[in-house]
Amino acid sequence: MFERKCIIIAGEEAGPKSNKMGGIWNVIEAEVKTLAKMLEDGTIDEETTPRIFVACPYYGYSGSDWNKGLNRITDMSEFEDFVPDESLSLIIEKLREKGIELIVASKKISGIEILYLMFKTNDFCRTGVDYKGKHVCLENKIKAEAYELTGLDSLSYEEMGNRTEYTHYLNLSYAISEFVHTLVALREEKAKTYEDELISEFASSLMPSWHVSLHCHEFGVFYAIARLKKIGVPINSVATYHATIPGRVAGHLSIQKIRDNDRSWGDGVPKNMATLESLSSYADVVTAVGDSTKKEIKLFYDIDSIIVRNGIDIEIEDIDELWDKKLKLRTKIQELTSEKIYKTYNSVELSPERIIPIFSISRIEIENKGYPDLLDSLLILDRMVRIEVEAGRLDENYRVVCFIITAHGPKTNLPENFPIMLDEEVLIGEELRIQRMIEERGLECSRLPSASRYVSAVLYPQWLSSNDGGFNMTVDEFMAGCIAGIFPSKYEPFLLTGLEAGKEATPSIVSKVCGFSDALKTVKRLVMGMGGVLVVDNIDQSYLETIADYALTMDYFIDTYTDDKTKYNFLCQEANLLAKDMNWQEPTKQYYEMLTGIKAKHEMKDL
Repeated sequence: MFERKCIIIAGEEAGPKSNKMGGIWNVIEAEVKTLAKMLEDGTIDEETTPRIFVACPYYGYSGSDWNKGLNRITDMSEFEDFVPDESLSLIIEKLREKGIELIVASKKISGIEILYLMFKTNDFCRTGVDYKGKHVCLENKIKAEAYELTGLDSLSYEEMGNRTEYTHYLNLSYAISEFVHTLVALREEKAKTYEDELISEFASSLMPSWHVSLHCHEFGVFYAIARLKKIGVPINSVATYHATIPGRVAGHLSIQKIRDNDRSWGDGVPKNMATLESLSSYADVVTAVGDSTKKEIKLFYDIDSIIVRNGIDIEIEDIDELWDKKLKLRTKIQELTSEKIYKTYNSVELSPERIIPIFSISRIEIENKGYPDLLDSLLILDRMVRIEVEAGRLDENYRVVCFIITAHGPKTNLPENFPIMLDEEVLIGEELRIQRMIEERGLECSRLPSASRYVSAVLYPQWLSSNDGGFNMTVDEFMAGCIAGIFPSKYEPFLLTGLEAGKEATPSIVSKVCGFSDALKTVKRLVMGMGGVLVVDNIDQSYLETIADYALTMDYFIDTYTDDKTKYNFLCQEANLLAKDMNWQEPTKQYYEMLTGIKAKHEMKDL
């Protein structure tokens, strides 16, 4: 008998991109890539390379996504031709017998084969199975079993508005756990197919005994860990929180709840989701991406956790390559902004090189993401820029455009000069509310040509892509092309976007509440005083002080960009150094040690 290690990294947003903008997908993808590199370069010294799986849902066609508004469709174009081996073929066959359809695909990363397990869950309500002597649909079997094993009362959740989402997570977690169950039991199952005891023992000896480690990102797949523990399948497990459900709902009020030791979930917390999240207690190790998340996990669920901060996946090491990229993309943003303003408003043409683009990007949570603070600070910034122009300290042709990139979902059939041309019928929900907030403050870019405003806000209600109907730029391209990013969040357990901006050598302004602000103390300083990533205190300061600081820090980056290109380049390099320092090497090493008990023998080479 011989043993093989198997590592499964699971998440609702794992696997290939499915019309998804950033978030947990980036985290899982980076963990997988870094793990493969560590195995390839010997940082992790294993006699036999562990088999690495990524587990996720599969959305094969329009309408198969549980969230019809997102309409995600799984992109299979990145995968190589793949033929499952005998063991995997047997597992797929056994899962199909149980009503679980599984798509398996592969790709190589650093010479290591990564297998992607993509589960179809939308047909579970139409798939018949036997359960305790009755013929029921698979979905009802899963819910009944979950109640018996962990007390998940799905029946009481049926009237909740998010029941479809809850059911999808439960189905996905069940499917992942059943894959693990089938894999671990495969050796015994194979032996049972032979009546002759000696043949059975020989067949069994040829098959490995699998040592399975399961890393689950976010509550949508935590039930997989709980179910496996309850049915007695031996695994090593880690459950990672990027935030908590009660914390997300409390948003900017979560800090006060922690200070008051207020353990109540509060109104508006979806009980079904929070209960799923609490199942992390079955994991061997629970991790949190930051200090505030660690405190929330303890406060709301009384679960102890370990902090493992997120990192950033660095692809371009040479800063000179970034300079070329940034100049090209900044020019594109400036020229498109000037052209679209001119065509939309039939106005005088703004000088492209005098347009100063900055950006903010996040989920569309207006209060949590601090958009009112941002817009009020842009008003202050407008007055500051006006005074600088009138005092002769700044060229009168400069215009600041802050792009606010946030959307409920991807859009089609956009107007020709989008996002400068933004018909209200294009907007839905909170998008419309943000646009009205912009207009109430007189920050529309239509005021720029006449110089009644020197600073404007442009809502970009679309998921960025190379064919998004606007600037047709990916997220990294847009970040690289702007002179700074600003992230004024009031609830932000980590804030990957700040690191993603730094990856593109773009300076940024972050709120003190974000989860990685403490890490800024360790950044290598190239500029004395104010550096490439600035922190604004939005916890202890008054509102007026906070928005004034946002305006002052934006003005600092603008002044440096316009007056001292050498210093500005140093700020860009400093932001990039922070991202490099906070790469995925250390977090992935920590996760691997927790999952397997194997310590890396030496420091990893540069990726």
